[in-house]
Amino acid sequence: MNVIKLIALLTIGGSVNAYAAEPVDNKLSSKLLMYIQPVDYTNPIKLWHPYQDYWFYQGPVVEKIAMSKLTAAYGDVAVCEGNQSAKALVWLQPELFYNPQVQMFYAEVTASAYKGVGEHVATHVGHAQVHGVLGIQPESWIEKAYTLAVADAVAQMQADIALQTYMSGPAQVGNTPCSMVTLFPTPKVRAMAF
Repeated sequence: MNVIKLIALLTIGGSVNAYAAEPVDNKLSSKLLMYIQPVDYTNPIKLWHPYQDYWFYQGPVVEKIAMSKLTAAYGDVAVCEGNQSAKALVWLQPELFYNPQVQMFYAEVTASAYKGVGEHVATHVGHAQVHGVLGIQPESWIEKAYTLAVADAVAQMQADIALQTYMSGPAQVGNTPCSMVTLFPTPKVRAMAF
């Protein structure tokens, strides 16, 4: 009985080692990489209201919206992680402000496109204004404001002839690596939304 267990363990161990010996390629190549700085995931912003304030993280909200909008516009889009590379990299910088007097959410998303190792192609700023009340389902108003701002930025990107010519052109030998994000300036931590 022990001999059978030993043979089974050696067989399982051998097959596991066979899979471990195969090289793993972590470099995924996409058409477009999307990058949002970590500060937008780790530092929440505060929307002010005389009686009730609301704290939220911009990164997860904008990532979900931008992924769907950019995928619809450019096809193969991935979030910038590890050793990935793509034809271009888009750095998204979200901002949101709430004016309680007029009950208006003001969203702005700056989309900067880069190719190669830091060569700037274009910057487009999407704006949106959404009328809503901070005290009633603020997540839905925030998502709606960012959806309109991202859609505006993507529409500007698609209207940019230089960017579209580059994106539809032939594949480059040296793709844009995700590691180039270390060249981007570190933003100041925003304690408030303005």
